[in-house]
Amino acid sequence: MKTLYDGKTKTVLLDEGSKEINLLFKDSATGEDGVFDPGSNSVGGSVAGKGKIGLAISKYFFELMEKNDIPTHYLDADIEKGLMKVRQLTVPNLEFVLRYFTAGSMCRRFSLPEGLPFDPPYLEVTLKDDEQGDPLITDRLCQMKGILVPGQYDEALEILTKVGAVLKDALAEMNLTLIDFKIEIGYDDEGKMYVVDEITPDIWRVKDEQGNIPNQIDCAQLILDKI
Repeated sequence: MKTLYDGKTKTVLLDEGSKEINLLFKDSATGEDGVFDPGSNSVGGSVAGKGKIGLAISKYFFELMEKNDIPTHYLDADIEKGLMKVRQLTVPNLEFVLRYFTAGSMCRRFSLPEGLPFDPPYLEVTLKDDEQGDPLITDRLCQMKGILVPGQYDEALEILTKVGAVLKDALAEMNLTLIDFKIEIGYDDEGKMYVVDEITPDIWRVKDEQGNIPNQIDCAQLILDKI
């Protein structure tokens, strides 16, 4: 397979024979100074088996989204090979963030204490740019930069809200409280939008019954034991 893009935790591959797109889930994890953190923009280390576990969890949640009429790029998965077959879409360089509570970068940016609730949830869109620190971006700027066309920004936020509702309820059944999460969204040639990338502990923060916030490695094992 031909490598189209090599990211922190996944590699995008093209099967030159079938022209199918696959994501290879890697064992690397984001974090800094040996501490794993799903909100980090750097790779903090590697954990054997993490990729396969992440793929199994993504498969579960993508199929759950589809059952709730939320379109995703997921087509199939080969857990043993760590590969997820996906739709070929245009994926803008954006992340769509939903927050149920204050945490992480929001607290640092706005001098807020951790754990303040949002009702309704707080939505943000950031430009994926490590050098600029993933700055917030508006609908108007997305259109000015040619990233999105009119209407797509609001449609993506609607999808984000729907994903949040499904994910929050699913995690609550596992005795986990969803704090915040981020997703990526792509679109096809007709402009239809889909949830893409992954749905794993690499994209969310949760709180367990004891009030602890497990890192993405520990959380993945908790989830895997329940699905």
